[in-house]
Amino acid sequence: MGIGVLEDRHMTRPPGTSKLGEEEGPSFDAASTGDLKKDGDIILVPQPSDSPNDPLNWSMVQKNSIMLILAFSSGVTTSLGPMISPGLVIISKQYNASPDMVSTFMVGSILLFTGAVTFFTASGANIWGKRPFFVISTLLLLISNIWGTFADSFPSLAAMRIFQGIASAPLETLVTSTVSDLFFVHQRGLRLSLWGVMLGTGVLLGQIISGYIIEAMGITGTFAISALIFCLILPLMYFIIVETTYTGSRSTKFDEKRPVSRASSIVSIDLKGDDPASESKESYKSQLRIFRGRLSDDSFWKGAVKPFPLICFPAVIFSTLVYASFFCWLLMIGVLSVNIFSAPPYNLTPAQVGLTNIPLAIATLIFSPLSGWMADAIPVWLAKRNGGVFEPEFRLVLMLIAIPFSTAGFIGFGIATSKGLSLTWCLVWITMHSVAVPFASQASISYVIDCHTKDANQAFVTINFVKALLSFIASTIGNGLLAKFGPKTLFIGIAMLNLGISLLTIPSYIYGKRLRSWVARSEWAKKI
Repeated sequence: MGIGVLEDRHMTRPPGTSKLGEEEGPSFDAASTGDLKKDGDIILVPQPSDSPNDPLNWSMVQKNSIMLILAFSSGVTTSLGPMISPGLVIISKQYNASPDMVSTFMVGSILLFTGAVTFFTASGANIWGKRPFFVISTLLLLISNIWGTFADSFPSLAAMRIFQGIASAPLETLVTSTVSDLFFVHQRGLRLSLWGVMLGTGVLLGQIISGYIIEAMGITGTFAISALIFCLILPLMYFIIVETTYTGSRSTKFDEKRPVSRASSIVSIDLKGDDPASESKESYKSQLRIFRGRLSDDSFWKGAVKPFPLICFPAVIFSTLVYASFFCWLLMIGVLSVNIFSAPPYNLTPAQVGLTNIPLAIATLIFSPLSGWMADAIPVWLAKRNGGVFEPEFRLVLMLIAIPFSTAGFIGFGIATSKGLSLTWCLVWITMHSVAVPFASQASISYVIDCHTKDANQAFVTINFVKALLSFIASTIGNGLLAKFGPKTLFIGIAMLNLGISLLTIPSYIYGKRLRSWVARSEWAKKI
């Protein structure tokens, strides 16, 4: 039993371990479940109320429309950071600034401030709802791009990018919790994959398109086009993205107090609360309200600082390091490849530098949905061979794909560029890392959600902030390291560092169950 995951001596089933068919598992097969609501043979988790105002009961057309608009908007917002990359050399020459300074303020600062502000937006959204943050974020991003269109100095551009980073926080971090508001667990994988595709292709396609815009219209032209896009997004955000936080009581829920043996997958239900079926459907005009007052009595400041102590949880440490590492190096490749490909023997123009992202974008389009499917399918397959017992560590099997692809990609790219090999070979190697990223992302994020479901939102804030901090540091010193060590030494060094972090997968897989038990039994963890 366990398929390599060591059993714990203190708890038979620490948080995250479950039988297939129960609330915490990745698959929800029919079982002896009384009056629990189902979708065919699949038990609905969470159990919806009978209220027409429960987002879980909204039509699939409405829910999918909300998801599509948010995913697209999130993709466009994420692209704002690296879209300026093809023009970094031009900005450096135009304003007589060093390459490191340009990459710091044009790329690194937006990421850093986005990561820092997520502490406050995540806490605020829990109290006042997500809709006000989505609408205000879109409005501020429109203003920031108008500002960038007319910026005529480096300090103005730098200040605008910081403002843009602050405005980006809600659209980069609240989408995952919106998916949880709208969709049942068995429906979330596809929607999160859609979001992942939008993020990945947004970043890469943004650089491809911006390369041509920079050549034709200059640096400020990219912000002008972005402003036009947000002019289209703003009305969609206002009229379609209604509040998805449900504050009513749900008529059925899994009774978490009743112990369930490992040999049984029967789940009892607890009926409580007023009858939600008697509620009248909220009018569309009422749904368009931006502010609804406090939806929660939680403390704003307590919620804002909660992500910090979560870094002490082993699963959060592992997921943070893996997620941050893979995305940090993906960004660093984008920044450094501009200088590499703009110089001999390649001598590419900004538009041509942007085109180098095409194979990476194709890889993202193919492998993001595949990794999303595998993140559910493989653990279910392993659980069925583990006596029906699901362990969160089964998610980490995806790292078997991510580790060799990323390691080979970095080493190959460093050697290819140092020897001046053809552009084709360079693109083959950097695309390999692009293939690895969605697998590492799915493994790390799904693992921490399984281990700490109740703290998943705050854990993601922690992960995103560390990613932003590392990306800021990398963009600040990257060009200097490239000039000092050369591409071969630098990228082999990155490969070894990333490999070392990735190999934490082995102890996390083997001892993960015992670590989850330790956290569950620790008094200090219960106080967080």
